[in-house]
Amino acid sequence: MGCLHFQLPQMGLLEKPRSSIFLNKHYRCSLMASPGLYPKVSCGLRSGPRKPLWRSRVLSTEAIQAVQSLKLAKSNSKLDEVFSSRLSRLLKADLIATLMELQRQNEFELALKVFKFVQKEVWYKPDLFLYCDMIFMLGKNKLIAMAEELFVELRDEGLEPNTRAYTEMIGAFLQVGMVEKAMETYASMKESGCIPDKLTLTILIRNLEKAGEKELASTVKKDCDEYVDYPENFLDEIGKKHPKKRTVELV
Repeated sequence: MGCLHFQLPQMGLLEKPRSSIFLNKHYRCSLMASPGLYPKVSCGLRSGPRKPLWRSRVLSTEAIQAVQSLKLAKSNSKLDEVFSSRLSRLLKADLIATLMELQRQNEFELALKVFKFVQKEVWYKPDLFLYCDMIFMLGKNKLIAMAEELFVELRDEGLEPNTRAYTEMIGAFLQVGMVEKAMETYASMKESGCIPDKLTLTILIRNLEKAGEKELASTVKKDCDEYVDYPENFLDEIGKKHPKKRTVELV
């Protein structure tokens, strides 16, 4: 017997019985596709280590209602009331799901407020995944100073940046043309013992080339010999996806 599905167009979600709805797979930025907001820069990991199990792909009705209430309250200046009357009653998983959905919808102002709210909860423990998601979102919206603050804050919270955290910051800097800062972060990444992955290298090579920084791009390409299996194939793949315009040489 078929199930009734109710479409919630404003959120792109389907409601099913038992008060749960399934989110579409959370793809935020693809390599140089949508992440590149500044010469189409890519930022952040699209794949990688498995996220904590409490990060469910199922968004409860309570979380959906919380997101809707926050978005409505933002226009009516009743956010404090929503935080005290609705978000304070959410279970941990629902509160985190609310934060993630706001990030997905790029409601960065609300996401920042919810993130700060989460940090005040008694059960909260510093979480590197949460910080990476927030840095990605801020970088995507060119809020670089705030992204840097969170990058520093995660260290203050006793966390150490991993490959993803460094990659998010590198991508954020490149999106606003801060090449020097991106390269400094890349250097710090290697010095810390974090190994650049294919995404890190791809972001750097493509965006450095687009910025006309050929020497820096060549330096990163040399690093592929150390960090990537079959580096020649990897570099060929980068070139195929974004081929350079052919130029005619005058002899």
